[in-house]
Amino acid sequence: MGKKATIDREKLLDLAERIVREKGTKALTIDALAKAASISKGGVQYNFPSKDALIRALVMRWTSRFDAMIGSDDAAPSATGMIRRYLDAMRASGEDIDAKIAGVMITLSLEPENLIETREWYREFLNGFDLGSAEGRRARLAFLAIEGAFQMRALGLSEHGDWESMLHDIETLLDLPQAAPEG
Repeated sequence: MGKKATIDREKLLDLAERIVREKGTKALTIDALAKAASISKGGVQYNFPSKDALIRALVMRWTSRFDAMIGSDDAAPSATGMIRRYLDAMRASGEDIDAKIAGVMITLSLEPENLIETREWYREFLNGFDLGSAEGRRARLAFLAIEGAFQMRALGLSEHGDWESMLHDIETLLDLPQAAPEG
């Protein structure tokens, strides 16, 4: 009796991302993934019992990678420091940006319950800003601008040069002098 073959979950996720990038969201099915991996549909379903489970795995995979890229050496970076890390991660992510686009496109195109992980990630990130301080408000504004630029890229409205230029413009917001309080 031979050793039972194992199916590499990460390879399946790589293939799922590629299907979405190359053929679009609707093309991602359990059957299409099985064909791309040259395995049975049951082999895919062993790892991902449903298309929803596959989608959640794609989104969780990207957010885990992105979180690791933003990770810090110090316990509590400043709001501005965290946004600078976020900008650096966006710049460095390259193909992972495409993975995020794929995950976001899939998530947003399907049932609302699939948004749970994505919403939770954003809530947690946004809750990290001290909105009682000018730095916290500025950092939140920069974060929202980054996400807007990301959406423009996801929709195909930004070429690479535009993307980098937008990120640079957002970064300059962090360096502007603080406005004097009204009074």
